[in-house]
Amino acid sequence: MSQEADFLTIKEGGQHELVIKKSRFIATFARIGSEQEARDFIAATSKKYHDATHNTYAYTLGLNDEHVKSSDNGEPAGTAGVPELRTLQLMQLKNVAVVVTRYFGGIKLGAGGLIRAYSGSVSEAAKAIGVVKRVLQQELIFTIPYNRYDKVDHFLKEREIYVAGTEYGVSITISVYLDLEQVASFIADLTELLNGEPDLIKGDQRYNEIPVKEIGPREKND
Repeated sequence: MSQEADFLTIKEGGQHELVIKKSRFIATFARIGSEQEARDFIAATSKKYHDATHNTYAYTLGLNDEHVKSSDNGEPAGTAGVPELRTLQLMQLKNVAVVVTRYFGGIKLGAGGLIRAYSGSVSEAAKAIGVVKRVLQQELIFTIPYNRYDKVDHFLKEREIYVAGTEYGVSITISVYLDLEQVASFIADLTELLNGEPDLIKGDQRYNEIPVKEIGPREKND
């Protein structure tokens, strides 16, 4: 599925478990690229936990949540799937599916308790697995003499620029990736640093994944 903007998603597929009033809530996450992938993941996870009391789920697909679906799977209406989907949306996670499996522990939680349990299972699992920002970046490849390397290396580290590769030959060739809006200023700063335009070419554009340190629900207009 093509993408046209930066977005947040989970780092990888994974799982996290909470125990709330003796009930086990197992949140299983997957990254998805189509509704069929979402359906296959939900079916496989539900089969794995076929003996569970409930296998509830939610997924969101597309940069603007073009395809969403949720299911309470037998829990009281609106207490499981919808809170899970809402949590995914508040965390601004894209192209993800989650199945929250419940093994009933004998103590009823009530509607409010169920909503908190299912939404909390999703948010805690996402934090435990890790969230990344997929950012469209431009590759820049430039060549410098050896006597400029220390200065350039310090320049790159100071700006936290992602270095994709370094080749050592007659001179040093460095490949970096930058957000698209950073390219012009980077070239200008590098030119100033080297007292002249560097031997530079533009490579490909690609999505790179950058870990997100602060994770939590937030409104979309923040």
